[in-house]
Amino acid sequence: MSTNHSIRKVVYPGTFDPITFGHEDLVQRAAKLFDEVVVAVAGSTSKNTLFTLDERVALAQAVLKNYANVTVVGFSGLLMQFVQNQGAQMVMRGLRAASDFEYEFQLAGMNRKLYPKLETIFLTPAEQYMFVSSSLVREVAKLGGDVHQFVSPIVEACIIEKLA
Repeated sequence: MSTNHSIRKVVYPGTFDPITFGHEDLVQRAAKLFDEVVVAVAGSTSKNTLFTLDERVALAQAVLKNYANVTVVGFSGLLMQFVQNQGAQMVMRGLRAASDFEYEFQLAGMNRKLYPKLETIFLTPAEQYMFVSSSLVREVAKLGGDVHQFVSPIVEACIIEKLA
């Protein structure tokens, strides 16, 4: 009898600028479904980020430190190269609303073309986080609004400090 146990490893990529309760909710769900979850913080991005790559990695590590099977890694370059280097064959993406689906569907198709062994899975966050996005959190914070209900206290303090 063969004991061929393969480790189920998923990569959850994003800019995480900043990491929100919605992101954490998805990581918590993934941590129950997979043996290993790699939160891949994208460094090379066309987005104008509030935090540097190192800051975003550090914030994600602080927020996710209690999940034993979760690691946070910064990366730049092609996601599919990173996924292959991690020995993963799955990418997880979050879907908040129908508007996310078209873009994510195209991305999943392109990624599968680049790495045919790849599977993309989609998870939705809990209902209270369906509208939360990093860009909205940044916008609210820049306009002086309270973001404590969207991000952890560590992240909130860093946002306040960064915008001061």
